Amino acid sequence: MRYPLDFEKDFEKTLLFWMSRYMHSKLNSLSNRQVKDPQRLAGVITALRGGSRSIEELSRLSKEARNAGLIGINTYYKPLEKLYYYLRDIGPASMKEIDEELISDFLASATAGLSDATKKNYRIAMINFFGFIERQNGEDDGKAHHYGIELKNWGGLSGKSGSKLPSYMREDEVESFLEAIETHPFQQAVSARNRLLIKMILFTGIRVGEALNLKVKDLIPENGVYLIRIVGKGNKERVVMIKSFHINKYLKEWLAIRSCDGEYLFCNKKGTPLTQAYVSRIVEKILMQAGIRKEKNGAHMLRHTFATMLYLKKKDLVLVQEALGHASLDTSRIYTHFDKDRLKEAASVMDEIAGGKE
Repeated sequence: MRYPLDFEKDFEKTLLFWMSRYMHSKLNSLSNRQVKDPQRLAGVITALRGGSRSIEELSRLSKEARNAGLIGINTYYKPLEKLYYYLRDIGPASMKEIDEELISDFLASATAGLSDATKKNYRIAMINFFGFIERQNGEDDGKAHHYGIELKNWGGLSGKSGSKLPSYMREDEVESFLEAIETHPFQQAVSARNRLLIKMILFTGIRVGEALNLKVKDLIPENGVYLIRIVGKGNKERVVMIKSFHINKYLKEWLAIRSCDGEYLFCNKKGTPLTQAYVSRIVEKILMQAGIRKEKNGAHMLRHTFATMLYLKKKDLVLVQEALGHASLDTSRIYTHFDKDRLKEAASVMDEIAGGKE
């Protein structure tokens, strides 16, 4: 039986649904030669058939299956559990927002410091899980969503996680993008909000989900800058800064007309939170207006652009880690691949020995 990709209206419930279906499938397909308590395992399989109501329940059922003797289940469940918390913190609006780049980012942070064998297991679990969803999802028109997650370029197996180079804008493209932000024909009611939101993401490198969770009180003016309190993944707090002149105009305009439920800085016309899908659509339209085309045109590309510019100008990997809120320096290390000066040094290493000039 096929199910709609976004089976529930709530993303977390939908993700739990697919995780439960996947774990149910795994319990029926893994080798059961070491199972010592078949009746206990049968109870877990029955419980999973109806879907789990919480991640805690799914974790408990996985543990019961393992205790019953199905030891291999942890190889598949543990990566999924970490993926659940990672996606919950990012806050996608739909399962369709998940792509290979997002999963590569997840693997880079989740497997830092793990053995090559464990990294391989995580990669296999991700490919297996999204392959399962591809086979099981389907809409009323008979079409199914295809993820195509292969992770061939993910460097986890060599111990260099996050080696896939992300899409980003060059300096001249950033200039064109900023011009397009100012001239894009937004509706009057949301023009200040949208320009404020996109500039804050581009100028600070914060995640889209982090921006959408900002509250008015999180912006603290101080000596020509705004200190912005960010609650990132795993509820870890950090502070980023943005110079006041970049956003003052649109911040004042938006605050004058803003009518949000609660204290959130950004919301839609109904007062409810914006979705990441909406923000990505805005970014894609601005990029199109500016004549900029990238492999990944979503809003997450703005974060990569900020990180790339920050490293190229400051050459400080720790600063990149702190600004972006990366748990591991290895996750930030990907931005060193854009350092042409360092690559030029590498290209010159044999000059003295080989001799000769251009």
